[in-house]
Amino acid sequence: MLSLHEKFIVDEKGKKTAAVLPYAEWKKILLILEEYDDICAYDKAKSRPSHPASFKKAIKKLKTTRS
Repeated sequence: MLSLHEKFIVDEKGKKTAAVLPYAEWKKILLILEEYDDICAYDKAKSRPSHPASFKKAIKKLKTTRS
């Protein structure tokens, strides 16, 4: 588990309004979120029925979309 060393900014009433993290921890969180996003996209793609196209059809489609 990722250990965070956050510090909080509070308003005049003591309510937390923001958090400050060391930059290295922020980068690690971003990497974890990107990996999670990739996993979700993979799971979504795998849940759909697959209808693979032949190589010739795929090339033809690529050529027509580039024109």
